[in-house]
Amino acid sequence: MEIFSPQRVLEQAIAIQQIPSPTFKESERAEYLREGFIREELEDVQIDGIGNVYGRLPGAGSGPPMVISAHIDTVFPIATDLTIQYKSGEICGPGIGDNSLGVASLFGLLWMLRQRKAVLNGDIWLVANVGEEGLGDLCGMRAVVDRFGASVRAYLILEGMALGQVYHRGLGSQRYRITAQTVGGHSWVDFGRPSAIHELAGLVTRLANLPLSRNPRSTLNVGIISGGTSVNTIAAGASLELDLRSESERALINLVRQVQGLISQANRPDVNVTAELIGDRPAGKIEADHPLVRLASRCLEKQGVSARLNIGSTDANIPLSRGLPAVCIGLTTGQGAHTVRESIYTEPLVRGLAQLVDVVEGVFREL
Repeated sequence: MEIFSPQRVLEQAIAIQQIPSPTFKESERAEYLREGFIREELEDVQIDGIGNVYGRLPGAGSGPPMVISAHIDTVFPIATDLTIQYKSGEICGPGIGDNSLGVASLFGLLWMLRQRKAVLNGDIWLVANVGEEGLGDLCGMRAVVDRFGASVRAYLILEGMALGQVYHRGLGSQRYRITAQTVGGHSWVDFGRPSAIHELAGLVTRLANLPLSRNPRSTLNVGIISGGTSVNTIAAGASLELDLRSESERALINLVRQVQGLISQANRPDVNVTAELIGDRPAGKIEADHPLVRLASRCLEKQGVSARLNIGSTDANIPLSRGLPAVCIGLTTGQGAHTVRESIYTEPLVRGLAQLVDVVEGVFREL
């Protein structure tokens, strides 16, 4: 058995990061992880119908299992340059922290438990899941929770760059693709006809002027606009993708209602504007005094890291929305998430990994 070291986890993270894995195109990385689970002699290793990779570490008792997951998809297109750069105490590369390090820590946890000769009263299911980013809409985690349901002690979600955070509340969000359609025409000959692009531009202005709640916090973002044919063509079609979020389910419903009102007002005989729901991340939470939250906080503080109880949009949303015990924790700190300048700091990883193994052992003692 190889001896555990944080450096070995970093090497695994880089190996994972070097395999492109955009949302909905995770199969190559999934196969790499399946082979890794087999090499680690996990049991019941498989890839399910949606692309999640499972492996079971048998426990010494017959108690309920624990599910520990990390998402394998990234926000970066398949052709992104994944070159790694090294700086003093820092490793840089697209997706290295979100979430290659999280996935690598599934292996790190295995190595630490074996080195400690840990005896756990129940199995651990390690899951490398798909569909967390973008329009994945947490499809991978939905399949995981559909499979295990309430028959587990807890769900633990791993993110590479969130050391110090304990996400015990799931941030609700809805995402829409809004499409405008017109007759279109020639920019000179047919000048005066409505342009789908102009119509959406006006709608974006009205969306941006909506009053947003600050407490509870709500946000609105148009992330993508596309459409048109050429510079001298009145656009017959255009679309945008809109992200709505709120700490409050009621505030989110109210915001959605306002957006739908603006869309309705944008319609007229020569302009057709429609909205398609393309993402729905349910909200949910466990209380701050839940044993799992208290345990995760204690394990951070044991490492000299202040615990910050927080809300986020993570895979934990799914079990939390179903009333199941779940938290999301991080392994180190970093910067530039979701950019090609993404980087992780290597020194805090020691504390993040120690936190992780302590949480897992604590779950089997206390929950």
